[in-house]
Amino acid sequence: MTRKAVILLSGGLDSSTALAIAKSQGFECYAISFNYSQRNKIELESAKRVAESQKIKDHKILDVDLTQIGGSALTDHRIEMPRGKTDGIPITYVPARNTIFLSFALAYAEIINCLDIFIGVNAIDYSGYPDCRPEYIKAFTGMANLATKTSVQDNEITIHAPLIEMTKPEIIKAGIGLGVDYSLTISCYQPDIKARACGHCDSCRFRKKGFELAGVFDPTQYYQP
Repeated sequence: MTRKAVILLSGGLDSSTALAIAKSQGFECYAISFNYSQRNKIELESAKRVAESQKIKDHKILDVDLTQIGGSALTDHRIEMPRGKTDGIPITYVPARNTIFLSFALAYAEIINCLDIFIGVNAIDYSGYPDCRPEYIKAFTGMANLATKTSVQDNEITIHAPLIEMTKPEIIKAGIGLGVDYSLTISCYQPDIKARACGHCDSCRFRKKGFELAGVFDPTQYYQP
């Protein structure tokens, strides 16, 4: 019987690669994306395109309005988006975002009798977000195996983070090898209405450098903000 997997799909480079890895491992893939009133709602269109290109079983987009909490440049338009590298945890960190998203994925997994969840977090080429670290994934997995009907019925839930110790060039090369079309993805925190990337935010910088170091053509379209 084919094993099912729920994949957190943002429409960006990392999550699209994580989806391709899950599919390559033989999982029947169910993707879940979030409209959390983020600045970059264009990423949801990218998520749709990636899901269609990967021919997955199902793709859900859930509404979770995090502007009611705020505290991040991604959810509060009054906070200026930083240009270039910043010290410490950047203002683009969305409080508890991965915990919120993984909780929804966990609930969805229970409903479809799924024991595997994939998330494209990375702890090498990233902005220092605390919910992208290996110890966080380990802790959430422990919680998932305490707090669910699935787990108390002697089933073990696994949170897969296949990219967590990979560099961005390694991720890109892996994705290319699996047939990921990165032209369908967008990583920018503040793309324009034509879905072009700014080239200056943290996410853009890591993406640009990743393609450069991987020696792979970067299909990203950029504008000058």
